Amino acid sequence: MRRYPSSPGLSYAFGPGPASFAVRALIWANVVMFVLSWFAPSIIGYLGLSPADVFLRYWIWQPLTYMFLHGGVLHILFNMLALWMFGTELERLWGTRFFLKYYFVTGLGAAATTLVLSLAPVPLGRGLFIATTIGASGAIYGLLLAYGVYFPDRPIYMYFLFPIPARYFVLIIGAITFFASMSDAGGGTANFAHLGGLLVGYLYLKAGRMRPLAEIKYRYFKWKMNRMRRKFDVYSGGRADDWKGRVH
Repeated sequence: MRRYPSSPGLSYAFGPGPASFAVRALIWANVVMFVLSWFAPSIIGYLGLSPADVFLRYWIWQPLTYMFLHGGVLHILFNMLALWMFGTELERLWGTRFFLKYYFVTGLGAAATTLVLSLAPVPLGRGLFIATTIGASGAIYGLLLAYGVYFPDRPIYMYFLFPIPARYFVLIIGAITFFASMSDAGGGTANFAHLGGLLVGYLYLKAGRMRPLAEIKYRYFKWKMNRMRRKFDVYSGGRADDWKGRVH
């Protein structure tokens, strides 16, 4: 639940309103695949993420398709609720094209994290290698990270009871996931995917903000405009009657 100030008092609203275009399409795609897997559970073995299948059978579609499968009603319910609550505002802010790019980059990043760790010559790696990971949680954690970056002071009600600023909520969830993955509590396989979504989301947003080529173009354009101003004696500002020697 989020609070919006109004006059003379306060109004209350749950969530960001109607789902945006891409969020709605993703929710429908996940629901359709969930229903399909309910009637044909065998597709999980083909579409879920299994490092053994990716590396040995070359089932290279799995790092993408695993995001549209879920293990139970509560699994898909909470993932789709988070997708609606956090994804809708981000799509409105970014636009559909960038939102979809970010969503799939973080989901694929979560899969890549699982694949890389599955090659580690330790018991954890061997467990990951033969396990099957499903769910959109990696991409959802990426959205949660982005929400904390762009709306750091927006209150999120943890367990629907305690309001916490988004930036602290992301830190808490990240810490819980990290320690859960280290202790293998609650399924270490999925927790590593969650951490991958958080990390890739952070790196992707950080790289997008840096954009060195865009900065170089901006500096060149600014230098060129200043040169033109000096050449044609163009000045800005001044009083309304001080027009001699100035071009506006």
